[in-house]
Amino acid sequence: MILFSKYLFLHSFNAIAIWPFIILKNKELKNDDVLINHEKIHLQQQKEMLWVFFFLWYLIEFSVKLFKYKKPIFAYRNLSFEREAYANEKDKIFLNKRRLWNFLNYL
Repeated sequence: MILFSKYLFLHSFNAIAIWPFIILKNKELKNDDVLINHEKIHLQQQKEMLWVFFFLWYLIEFSVKLFKYKKPIFAYRNLSFEREAYANEKDKIFLNKRRLWNFLNYL
């Protein structure tokens, strides 16, 4: 399900996936197939990690990467979840062929 909220987002972020929802900054982004696919990849990651473990892992990995890279944007872009989503966001059939725990390949 896709929801909209212009108040939820900081800086250049346009969307967030919180299972089972994709929340977009504005309604026009609903037509951005690459962005929607990126967020659907996150939904699959969350589903396979039973949601709460996804966010725990995300927070811990972000903390480690922030310590390593010193800048939040570099930490974010180097998270295994984000690396998998960015690498496959243009592949419309990726979710059909994605293997369980595939994000581990991006650690």
